[in-house]
Formats: sequence, structure tokens, C-alpha cells
Amino acid sequence: MSKKSEVRGGIDLGGTKIQAIVIDAHNTVIGESRRPTPEDNGPQGVADAMAEVLNAAASAAGVETGALKGVGVGAPGAIEPAGGIVSHAKNLPDWDGSFALGPALEKAAGTKVIVANDVSVGVRAEAELGAGRERDSILGVFWGTGVGGGIVLKGELWHGRGSAGEIGHTVVRRGGARCPCGNRGCMEAYAGRAPMEAEARRRVEKGEKTHLFKLMKEHDRPRLTSGIWEHALHHGDKMAEELIDRAIKALGAGIGSAVNLIDPEVVILGGGLGVRFGKTLGPEIEAHMEKHLFDHTRPPDFTVAELGDLGGAIGASLLVK
Repeated sequence: MSKKSEVRGGIDLGGTKIQAIVIDAHNTVIGESRRPTPEDNGPQGVADAMAEVLNAAASAAGVETGALKGVGVGAPGAIEPAGGIVSHAKNLPDWDGSFALGPALEKAAGTKVIVANDVSVGVRAEAELGAGRERDSILGVFWGTGVGGGIVLKGELWHGRGSAGEIGHTVVRRGGARCPCGNRGCMEAYAGRAPMEAEARRRVEKGEKTHLFKLMKEHDRPRLTSGIWEHALHHGDKMAEELIDRAIKALGAGIGSAVNLIDPEVVILGGGLGVRFGKTLGPEIEAHMEKHLFDHTRPPDFTVAELGDLGGAIGASLLVK
């Protein structure tokens, strides 16, 4: 095993799960743990759960959290890196304001913590270690509880003034469905897992039939996770098919518009739903993307994130380097 001073942690904070890893100097995962994101006790409850998952990953690696060189965290919402503050993470429970996540985790773990945007760190991991290796320009699209994006230009992550890459809030339908961000017609309002679940509940209340929530209970899940959507599709559930198709079309329109703007070499599809459905539904998303391109003769390459479910946590660990 590497020296303890070279071992670092990474945490991917998502709307449905918290994934923690411990990784060595060669970017090899030597310990990992995950658990569902808690639905109660707000930001402090989430921070406590993150500390527990990190501790479990460190134990699996045979180290104490205090011996880690540091811990990187990929979190949704607006990030203030200097203070480790996460604000307006609307896909997390009761996280409408600001919370000093970095200091809370530093106190629990006994080592330094660096916080950054979850999709940005996931895209960085793919750029350095995954599907974006040797690519000069990348558009990362992470399809999960929400829809996030990351941009690499000339080999460097592009942050703009702090909010670059928010592809989920590209408007795909003027005056359309209400998005968790408060605007209408955003891609995320049609393709994010949370809005998809909200739409499914609205349809059930109106009398439509679905196996989605029955499957959720059978598999003891608190939400309609990517796995539940997959089971429902395998059951030929009509509502699930309709909502997934709606999501695919929204993703294609939004990604196509982003490609027209920055003209990247490759589009990388990641996130919980993106990784789950990348092989089966990725070609459909790509086809809908191509319908919306300005230059139909030179579409970008389109691929699924190589690092899979661990990509976000691996990318977070790179913050420590």
C-alpha cells in the first residue's frame, strides 16, 4: 500500500446516494463505501452521513480518516471553494440556504477538505483518467437527480464566473414545465430524476397506472432511483416509457444546443441515469442531439463515462492533488 501521506479521500454527494472512496497515489481505489442520501435533518444530517461513509471507506482501506492527505468533495449547488460553503443545493433535502460543508467535514474527519461542484469534478476525472483522455474539448453531461454539465476547453475546465456548464438549465421549451431552479422549460424539468418522479406522482394522482412506486416499495427504496426506472422499463411500464422518452428528447435538444455553442470534440454522458442507461439509451440521446445540430456533417463523438459510478468520487479525490 502507498504511504498514508499519499492516500486521499473522495466523496460524491448526490441526490440519492453518497459515495466515498479512498484512493492511492496511482489513482487506484483501495477502499469504498456508499449509502442513500438521508432525507431528514437537512444539511447537518447529510454532513453526518458523509462523515460516516468516509469513515467506512477509510476502514476498508485500513487507514484512519485523520491520516488521509485530504478529502475532496463533489457537491451539487453553488459552491464557495474558499469557505467550503454549499448553497442552494435544491436536489438535496432542505438545502435551500447555505451550509459550511467543508468545515463540518474537516472537524469530523480530522483532515483538510476541499469542496467543488459535483459535475465539474466528474468531468475532470473523465478528462484525466476516462473517456476524455487526450481530448482538447469536452462537454460532460451528467444525467441523475438533476442534469449537470461540465466543459473542458483547451484541456482546462471552464468555470466562467462560477456557474458555467449548467446545461440542465438550458431552456428546451419556452413556458414549459416548472424546474426545481424556479424557471420554466429547463432540460432538467423533463430529464432530472427528481422532476421525473414528481411528474409520475402527479400522473398517479390523476388516475394513471404505473408499477414505478410498487417497485420502489418492493426494492425498499425511498425514491425512484435509476435502478427502479430500469426495472419498470423491463416490465414494459407505459408511464415509465413515456417519461424516459420525454427525458431523451429533452436531453437531445439541450445537448444539441450546447454543442452548437462550443463545438466540443466529444460529449460524455455520465451520472446515475446516464451510466445506467448509457449503452441502451445513449444512441437515442445521440440521435436526438444530431437532429438539433447546426453542422450535421461533423457531429462530436458521443460516449458514456468510462469511470462509471465511481467517477464523481474519483474526480473529487483529484482536488487533493
